[in-house]
Amino acid sequence: MTEQAPIKLSDMPGLPVTGVLYNPRSHRNRDASIVEPDYPVIRVEQPQRRRELKDAMQRFVDSGVELLVINGGDGTVRDALTGGAMVFGDKWPDIAVLPRGKTNALTIDLEMPKHWSLEEAIIAHRDGRRVQRQPMVLKPMDREDITRLGFILGAGVFLAAIDSGQDAHKWGAFDGLAVGVTTVWGVAQALFGNDANPWRRGARARILLGEALEELPRSPFGDPASRAMIFLSSLTRFPAGLRPFGECEGPLRLAVIDHLRRRVVAQMPWILRGYHSDKLAGAGMHRRGTDRIELDLGDRFILDGEVFKPGRYCVTPGPMLNFVVP
Repeated sequence: MTEQAPIKLSDMPGLPVTGVLYNPRSHRNRDASIVEPDYPVIRVEQPQRRRELKDAMQRFVDSGVELLVINGGDGTVRDALTGGAMVFGDKWPDIAVLPRGKTNALTIDLEMPKHWSLEEAIIAHRDGRRVQRQPMVLKPMDREDITRLGFILGAGVFLAAIDSGQDAHKWGAFDGLAVGVTTVWGVAQALFGNDANPWRRGARARILLGEALEELPRSPFGDPASRAMIFLSSLTRFPAGLRPFGECEGPLRLAVIDHLRRRVVAQMPWILRGYHSDKLAGAGMHRRGTDRIELDLGDRFILDGEVFKPGRYCVTPGPMLNFVVP
């Protein structure tokens, strides 16, 4: 019996004009090169610097791209959406993400296969589903700077968690496993460390919510000008089955711990799974859903894996984007 020849994309009808933003520095791309499929309507961009992103995205627009494929991790997604916001306006193409970074929180939220190929993404544009997600828009309020789009922002203990996560990566733990390792290590540090420990030091912060700009309440524990942990996101699912926002709903969801009291830290495994109670709220564990957050941060913070400067920022919901999934 004669073997059937593999199907070529060029032989398949109804496939989209595709643009690929490829990050060769992403973890799973470092020892590989982008292989363009046998497909006539495709453009690959590999911007080496962030200032080249806008021009790369404009070339996608000029090419009539219907599917934007982002090949990289969470940081690549952040940069792609930030650059895309400068040129797409309210007419975004469909988006597919190939999870190639050390962390791929968005693709975990979308329940994407870990080893999705470019060819599969292109075919899924025709045959697959669309899932809508809204990135957060992070706009500086006290200086001229780029408005960025991203999905996860954190400060305080979140910085220490990122550093610990990098150590986990060195030992070969990625994605959900890295989150699990970091969580266990962080709980131990917060339980047994003192307030000079980076896991307990926190970040100076003022947090205002909603159009009324109501200040988030604060418990009497710890430094009244600081919060031990600030975590906000527009995603709905997280690695390792974590549910940091519990039952909170809204386009933006916020979780804040005022001070890492041992009573709170001892319950952290359950808190991270969504547990909440009035006693926890009284002890300084806050969860909120809202459509606007103003942050006045006196310390550095993380947006999708990258460290940013202290300052005043406004966070609002971004455009509703269509992500292609199998």
